[in-house]
Amino acid sequence: MMRSELLVPNPRVAIIMLSAIGDAVHVLPVANALKRKIQGLSLTWVIQPVPYKLVRNHPAIDEFIIFERLRGISAFKEFARLRRELRTREFDLVIDLQVYFKAGLLTWFARAPVKLGFDRRRARDLNWLFTSDRIPPRPDQHVQDQYFEFLAHLGIEPEPVEWGIVFSEEEQTEQRRFFERVSKPVCSVVVGSSKAKKDWAPERYARLLEIVESDFGFRTVIVGGPSAGERASAAEIERLSRARPLNQLGDDLRRLMYLVDGSDLLVSPDTGPLHIARALDTPVVGLYGYTNPKRSGPYRKYQDLVVDGYARHPGEEYPASMEYRRDGMGRITLDMVREKIDLAVSRYGVGQGNRRR
Repeated sequence: MMRSELLVPNPRVAIIMLSAIGDAVHVLPVANALKRKIQGLSLTWVIQPVPYKLVRNHPAIDEFIIFERLRGISAFKEFARLRRELRTREFDLVIDLQVYFKAGLLTWFARAPVKLGFDRRRARDLNWLFTSDRIPPRPDQHVQDQYFEFLAHLGIEPEPVEWGIVFSEEEQTEQRRFFERVSKPVCSVVVGSSKAKKDWAPERYARLLEIVESDFGFRTVIVGGPSAGERASAAEIERLSRARPLNQLGDDLRRLMYLVDGSDLLVSPDTGPLHIARALDTPVVGLYGYTNPKRSGPYRKYQDLVVDGYARHPGEEYPASMEYRRDGMGRITLDMVREKIDLAVSRYGVGQGNRRR
């Protein structure tokens, strides 16, 4: 049965999920399910500025409260500001989808009779101290399914799983202009992430781009963020490769999104653009070695395109877990990636004159 706090007229619910683009993508099916099930629901999301760009115009969210990630005395001032802002509102339910201390503090600041979080084992950094109710303990599973545990606790069915990312008319126009200039099918490639141990070697990317262009006939596009690490990796790849990729790195997340949306294929390590691709139904070859693909791989689709360097040997069986394997990305070979691109072409018709946008 649905929890009683959601049976009041026009219930007010707050979601606490501050950071990580991939996690923000995983929140969207939760928000959509809440909106479908609960009549008159008002949904507030406490979020940091970068993932806010991803979801800023999402139809399921009625209000965003932005939390700036600051340091030193500025951080204390920001927490105080958020406390004052949250205290001006009354919620019927707060859902803390994050397991860290700062999210717990913001959950504590919010006014609500029920504050729902993870069980004690999974709620790290004493986060569990700030919640009144907790979902039952369960073994580790895919991040998306972990978020769906909150819906199950509330008696809400997550199906159909929908992300519902939307683009403005201006963004759609800019997307069309970009892809109209590229006559070939497009394979976009992410060459870096926020954790170096998730990244593949630049010399391997350099050879991969050559293969993608010469053997598969794609136009390659390097996509991602503006970090110094990504720019350095892209520069090294371009120096080492005979391929001629379009370098589209930048700090415009919305532009990255519509580039991924319009691409025929994405190749990416476990980072935000991979999960954006899944939400937009862009076929994605995922490079997994450091993180466990059963926990953070593309959800329910394109799992057959995962290049599994996480397995220490072919055919190794392992459960979903948060264990990191520091040598995993080194196990990914060019042949392994090429095999998955071949599969994308044969199984999903990638690059065969059927540009998605």
